[in-house]
Amino acid sequence: MYLRSLAKISAAMAIILAACDRPDDNELSAALDYCVGQVRKTVQSLPADSARIPRSIAYGKTEWRFVNYRDWTSGFWPGILWYTYEYTQDTLWKQQARRYSQALFPLVDSAAIDHDLGFQVFTSIGNGYRLTGDTMYRTVLLRAADTLAKLFNPKTGTILSWPRDVPGVDWPLRHNTIMDNMINLELLFWAAKQGGNKELYNIALKHAETTMLNHFRPDFTSYHVVVYDTATGKKIKGITHQGYSDSSMWARGQSWAIYGFTMVYRETNDKRFLNFVQQVTDVYLKKLPADHIPYWDFNAPDIPAAPRDASAAAVTASALLELSTFVPDTTKAAYYRQQAREMLQSLSTARYQSRQLNNALLLHSTGHKPNGGEIDASIIYADYYYLEALLRLKKITAGKIFIKACGKIQ
Repeated sequence: MYLRSLAKISAAMAIILAACDRPDDNELSAALDYCVGQVRKTVQSLPADSARIPRSIAYGKTEWRFVNYRDWTSGFWPGILWYTYEYTQDTLWKQQARRYSQALFPLVDSAAIDHDLGFQVFTSIGNGYRLTGDTMYRTVLLRAADTLAKLFNPKTGTILSWPRDVPGVDWPLRHNTIMDNMINLELLFWAAKQGGNKELYNIALKHAETTMLNHFRPDFTSYHVVVYDTATGKKIKGITHQGYSDSSMWARGQSWAIYGFTMVYRETNDKRFLNFVQQVTDVYLKKLPADHIPYWDFNAPDIPAAPRDASAAAVTASALLELSTFVPDTTKAAYYRQQAREMLQSLSTARYQSRQLNNALLLHSTGHKPNGGEIDASIIYADYYYLEALLRLKKITAGKIFIKACGKIQ
């Protein structure tokens, strides 16, 4: 089965590469080299204490806002360092990545405070294991997966996102699940295939199936949050927390859906997910502005004056590159890949790169607009997915087989 799937992906890759113009290798290398330079500047400016992890830089400012290992974004900085090491093969970055990854080890020493444990450990320690094979990383990841799984409610069929009081979710009377949670499933799939409890696979699969059923409107735009009856498991309502309204398409939420369901198809080989993610993707692409960088919400009333969200573009670009290797329709696969390239081309311009303005990679991301948080800012997860997308494009255009099974990209 694995070899047949590999052959299909290889054949699709060859057709896609033939159907699309190869991007300028110099432009791609220049973008990656730019990232390395910005990461170097950040490392040189950071405090000696690895417990202080960069998260964002406010609009017009130059200094990073720091968080501790408990913050949901804590894994993206060490993940960026691992990607920088992967690109350069310079052990300096490996040493830095190890240092900041180790700072996250205490996450598995207590119960999960929310669903973000997958974000925290798989972007950091997961990449560390992929690139080094360090068995300590494997142990931490397996423990993290078991901890995350404890938030699963078999009656609702989803993992609880916020086991705390958040406006609109009626905790603890109600069970809440947010679209972002799709990204955390990768940790569970990985663990089930790496010697962990096989039930972790079933939990991840059930969560994806339930989300596919309940988190989308008839036009395949997504709700940010779905609230369930904790006792019966029935869906009560779909709402937003970070989007413009309960009926709008929050840009990053839709990008999480595209990325998450692409990953679920990779891990399950279930065609339901491949067919579904294309419909979720197509509505996103159809509504993009000319430069392929979405406004923070596709239904924001002040478009075109509304803030953009470069982070949503980076997440989607990375997802589309992987999705293009799975879609059997070669014309559509080439279209997805071209869309990803155009997103990356826009992100790599002076309008979106931070360059001399600050030490981040990108400008113009929007974190939590309704709450007034990180609006038009440089945010660490935008940088992470931008660098990931550039590396994925480099591998694909080099003719390498792009798969990610059990944490391995070949």
